[in-house]
Amino acid sequence: MTRYYWMPLKTTKQMNKNTATMKFLKKQYGNIIFALLILLLLIPQTRMPLQVFVQRLIASSPKEIAADKRPLLTDYNWQLQNLRGDVKNLKEAAGKVVLVNYWATWCPPCIAEMPSLQKLYTDYKDKIDFYFVGSDSPEINLAFLSRKGYTLPVYLERSAAPSLLQTTSLPTTFIISKQGRIVVQKTGAAEWNSDKMRSLIDRLINE
Repeated sequence: MTRYYWMPLKTTKQMNKNTATMKFLKKQYGNIIFALLILLLLIPQTRMPLQVFVQRLIASSPKEIAADKRPLLTDYNWQLQNLRGDVKNLKEAAGKVVLVNYWATWCPPCIAEMPSLQKLYTDYKDKIDFYFVGSDSPEINLAFLSRKGYTLPVYLERSAAPSLLQTTSLPTTFIISKQGRIVVQKTGAAEWNSDKMRSLIDRLINE
């Protein structure tokens, strides 16, 4: 004998309701994600990590300035102080390949590019001069470096930078050739540990 099974009316209504809910969620998926992102940005504990994550996603290798358009740095006079209190002048770097990076511990794009800069520093610290010019107190900088495990040489300004190296944007990074030409000037987060950037630095070292 053939048996027929009928689904209870209540279950059918529930299935229709679930289907309608799924359709609504699919239709509003983009809006829901956007709302969640906004919520995360409003929460102090998640705002910085999210901003850093986004900056790392969009970071790319910096562009090299065309040879005929590279500014010539003739004034290296710039007094800096490291986190131990020792004073150093950029004049000491004249005739060398130099990387100058302006940054701050509260700056998401600065933090986003730090891992790639650390890798670059680890491999090139004996070949070129690095100057990471911070905007915070020595105590704040030291705490940040210790927490992240970075060994970057951080300095504070004791005098105004040469006009060609002045900036109001963070982060800003300059790479200067042995001849004093500004080969790279990048504002915003970048991927500094790329093959392209390493090739450029190797070329500048060998000039």
